[in-house]
Amino acid sequence: MARSASAFWITEPGTGAIRDAELPPPGAGDVVVRTRYSAVSRGTEALVWRGGVPQSQYQAMRAPFQDGGFPGPVKYGYLNVGRVEEGPPELLGRTVFCLYPHQTRYTIPADAVTPVPEDVPARRAVLAGTLETAVNAAWDAAPLVGDRVAVVGGGMVGCAAAGVLAGLPGARVQLVDTDPARSATAAALGVGFAAPEEAAADCDVVVHASATEAGLARSLELLAPEGTVVELSWYGDRRVSLPLGEDFHSRRLTVRASQVGTVSPATRGRGGFARRMRLALRLLADARFDALITGESAFAELPEVLPRLAEGELAALCHRIAYPGAEG
Repeated sequence: MARSASAFWITEPGTGAIRDAELPPPGAGDVVVRTRYSAVSRGTEALVWRGGVPQSQYQAMRAPFQDGGFPGPVKYGYLNVGRVEEGPPELLGRTVFCLYPHQTRYTIPADAVTPVPEDVPARRAVLAGTLETAVNAAWDAAPLVGDRVAVVGGGMVGCAAAGVLAGLPGARVQLVDTDPARSATAAALGVGFAAPEEAAADCDVVVHASATEAGLARSLELLAPEGTVVELSWYGDRRVSLPLGEDFHSRRLTVRASQVGTVSPATRGRGGFARRMRLALRLLADARFDALITGESAFAELPEVLPRLAEGELAALCHRIAYPGAEG
């Protein structure tokens, strides 16, 4: 039986198109998924759209089920929610999340999808990959009850991290960003907000997600003695200058990398990637995270929408893509 589909490709930097695709027949351990929603991870996908992935990072930047290669043609993306049309009985008809690009239907190993809990709307479940990053950052940061925490950078990942950390009992959690419009997002997530120059200092932990040199330097300034900056930003091949003279040593500060491609050492041996993804989906039962979804377009509009997102003409944290029959 022929299984046809349509997929969004970046044909070359700055140009995209929807192409026909034929699905391979599913094997014994596979599922066929019909996509309901996907989402554009604006920062990363804008970089891919512009052809800005450094050659040295081609392998590191590959999406799990990417087709093609950088700078193009490439089928890229990793936030996808769909319904299982064919597969084992326990998954048949279930809504699942997968790290798959923008495509109407796809065949995938069954262990590559995670069932979406009944109390999590499919429209919100597209955030699962971003919440997974935020969960890993929280594991790496290991804040304590009552800690003073700042998240510097109010993009999609930074807001997700702030939302996860907001549940820490007794903690003071503040989102720090140069855009005053992010104050409404912070309020929806249940955390404080401040411009960089007005942010509360003496933080035990700062999560940095602005991908700017100025943001990382400010993160260090906000730390209390022996505090830690957890670095979530990806700089590619850019060099970043930091003030490691001054009082960096005397205050015994720490900068620690956090990357979703590995599981935090603090939780290894407790279920790994699968456990982390299941936890991210459970957290999405909380309607606060709807604040991260700031727009929606139809799948057919992706070739026109992605350049607008990449150029900043269309402001967004998470921009959701709806597919034909998504609500059905």
